[in-house]
Amino acid sequence: MNDHLFPFKLFVRVARTGSFSQAARELGLTQSTASRIITSLEQTLGARLLARTTRAVVLTEAGGDYLVRIEPILAQFEEANVALHGSAELRGILRVGLPSSIAIREIIPRLPQFMEAHPALRIDLIMDDHRQDLLKDGLDLALRFGPLPDSTDIARYVGSNRRVLVASPAYLRRSGPLNTPTDLALHSVIVGPPGNTPNGWAFEKNNRKLSIQVEGKLVVNVNEAATAAALNGMGIISTGLWGCRAELASGALVRVLADWTMMESKLYAVFPAGAAKPSARALTSYMINEFEKAIVE
Repeated sequence: MNDHLFPFKLFVRVARTGSFSQAARELGLTQSTASRIITSLEQTLGARLLARTTRAVVLTEAGGDYLVRIEPILAQFEEANVALHGSAELRGILRVGLPSSIAIREIIPRLPQFMEAHPALRIDLIMDDHRQDLLKDGLDLALRFGPLPDSTDIARYVGSNRRVLVASPAYLRRSGPLNTPTDLALHSVIVGPPGNTPNGWAFEKNNRKLSIQVEGKLVVNVNEAATAAALNGMGIISTGLWGCRAELASGALVRVLADWTMMESKLYAVFPAGAAKPSARALTSYMINEFEKAIVE
């Protein structure tokens, strides 16, 4: 192993994931080898960085201080190498956390050109429709729909996803159309993660605002499942346009209450404060450019 910075990179990964086994898998090591490297690093530094228990690995006070100092240095070192060799030299592993629907429908179809331009880079997509934690999940970049909570993380605006109500033609033939949002009480509603909010579904038309509390007969925790349920005639869903664009184009789903405006969901790229990888910034800039080129319906 010729990378003299590898022990420090491994320490950062163990600290951020809270797991020797996960960090070892990411970096192609056995757990015992990872533990041995960290022990050697601690001996070299003369300080204990990590407290190991049977249930978890946590930073010591010295380890926490060291992590804050070493992460930006590693990021700057990687950035210097990229600048020296050119952007085509992006390499290593980039862990990206994002919702499954946007990954499948919007991000993955745009990845081939980026990955062809950076053949030495491996991208791990960690898909979860619930908000992920950069530190706990060991992410270099997270794509999140706002609003964002206050934090020390760095965020860049990527694009907006207009929310719509959709249902299958078969469901609407069976249950009848909707004229106003209040008619939702007479219909079957499918509640997915983007629509399961305590404030209900918000609508606006001609400066008139309505907030409708909905109770789903079917509740799912993955947006793609909500779309599948709507396709099978089980009811109406509130989803982002990105989550049903193809189905609307084919006629498999149709919009309802199209004359009422729903809120837009803003998509942000979020990086750990002070430690954004050049590859994370490069992918973010690429995606922003791709979304700007896309036709806004």
